[in-house]
Amino acid sequence: MTFSIHTASVPVFVHMLGNLSVILEKAEAWAKERNVKPEVLLQARLAPDMLPLSAQIQIATDHAKGAAARLSGADVPSFPDDEKSFADLQARLQKTIDFLNTTRAEQFEGAEDREVVLKLRDTEMKMPGSQYLLNMALPNFYFHATTAYDILRHNGVPLGKRDFLAGRR
Repeated sequence: MTFSIHTASVPVFVHMLGNLSVILEKAEAWAKERNVKPEVLLQARLAPDMLPLSAQIQIATDHAKGAAARLSGADVPSFPDDEKSFADLQARLQKTIDFLNTTRAEQFEGAEDREVVLKLRDTEMKMPGSQYLLNMALPNFYFHATTAYDILRHNGVPLGKRDFLAGRR
């Protein structure tokens, strides 16, 4: 197997989004067992100036679908950030995985050198695809996935490193 931008992105995102799905299942079950209202966990944050769990999942999926689209030359799918339940977040994870699975390795040929343009609030960033994936997309994706895991651990959900790395495996 050739190591490629596709190999370094799509399977990585699909695997980790699957793990986040398992983590959310465990969090929901834990909340039910302890009569904790789901919204308590969904709105939990590590610090007052950080975004809550639901936003961490939304942003992780945004980075995954955004990277795959930009690197494959596709349009970035737009999902409204309106998830209010564990089921809503699970649907968003699955919708993102479904999109990722529509991309094909051939679409990523030359992506390492393809210019990626990110439109930020008041500026535009341009960089080659390899720099975008390795220095922006993957670090941001893992930051938000890890923060989601950390929020749940901080609130007592019994998760471990295996849940984060391996999910159902």
